[in-house]
Amino acid sequence: MRTIALLGATGSIGRQTLDVVRSAPDQFHITAMTAHANADALFALVREFKPEVAGLYVEPDHIPEDLKSTEWFFGEGFLTRVLEAAKADDVLSAVVGIAGLPAALKALETSERLLLANKESLVTGGHLVMEKAKRLGRQILPVDSEHSAIFQCLQGAADNPVQSLILTASGGPFRTWNKERVFSAKVSDALGHPTWKMGPKITVDCASMMNKGLEVIEAHHLFNMPLEKIDVAVHPESIIHSMVEFEDGAVIAQLGLPDMRVPIGYAMGYPNRVPFGGERLNLKKLGRLTFEEPDTGRFPCLKMAYEAQRMGGVMPVALNGGNEAAVAAFLKEKIPFGGIAEINARVLERTAMKPVSCVGDVYEADRAARELAEREIARLLIG
Repeated sequence: MRTIALLGATGSIGRQTLDVVRSAPDQFHITAMTAHANADALFALVREFKPEVAGLYVEPDHIPEDLKSTEWFFGEGFLTRVLEAAKADDVLSAVVGIAGLPAALKALETSERLLLANKESLVTGGHLVMEKAKRLGRQILPVDSEHSAIFQCLQGAADNPVQSLILTASGGPFRTWNKERVFSAKVSDALGHPTWKMGPKITVDCASMMNKGLEVIEAHHLFNMPLEKIDVAVHPESIIHSMVEFEDGAVIAQLGLPDMRVPIGYAMGYPNRVPFGGERLNLKKLGRLTFEEPDTGRFPCLKMAYEAQRMGGVMPVALNGGNEAAVAAFLKEKIPFGGIAEINARVLERTAMKPVSCVGDVYEADRAARELAEREIARLLIG
């Protein structure tokens, strides 16, 4: 039985992770779980899974009497303190945003494997995380459906050279909208993803295609692949989760219904697969699979991600920080949807190129990017 520290237990990925655990209680034990502020939801999960350690960023007024035998951590740095106390076999990081970076680095110290659903860890501190994993001999297993698909396809590569990685994208809710309509889209429009059920921040990123851009950067680090060998194809059905092309022209793809429990279970059980009773893919019933070129005119955030990573240094950090601030403002209905891309572009333009040599450099670049973004948000305020 493998012990797992689950960071972000009450979010979409966290809840689906626990579905996999419920389906295989003899294989996994949740030894630690955390949430940001949803104390009641976390209390219910602690009662069900009985972890030894738990944590919340926002400290609740009280801990229920029946949960006081669990060791609790709160406030700044609570994720790393939870990991130090838990010392789990695996850490599944499903927290949102740059907050996942220190947790990813700590997980590599305290556990055998990092199961990564927090792409911002690699977007902002990719070479720091990958170098530490290599130095400590730790394994990083991707949980995002696209990177899991690539990882699965690469199992059949042997020593054959890879020509390219092809990340698929659903196109989001605005795939068929014109540029003007996309710019003025409402929050309710952006949260209506056609195929995946996710948290609000990542759903908005999917609508802007920033999520795909961040995934390109993540794939660059995870698979040590040059950007020019990472392509994106819009695939509205979300059945092919990504592909690997080899030098002889052969392409291996990973297919399945859009259900995050598949990549989650694959990472948890690797190298074995964990059945969880999900619906099966029926290609004959589906009928067809379609593909399109991404439109960076309507969705410029994808192009910005490539540009930021090519520039390197603090630029991916700045793009991520500016985007997090812009998406938060959009979700509060302070700016129009099109303002997200405008803010991201201005943050990149106004960020001075600097190298990243330590986590402190990441945090400083993130802070500066958010300050730039807030000035632009003030300029774009609705009403």
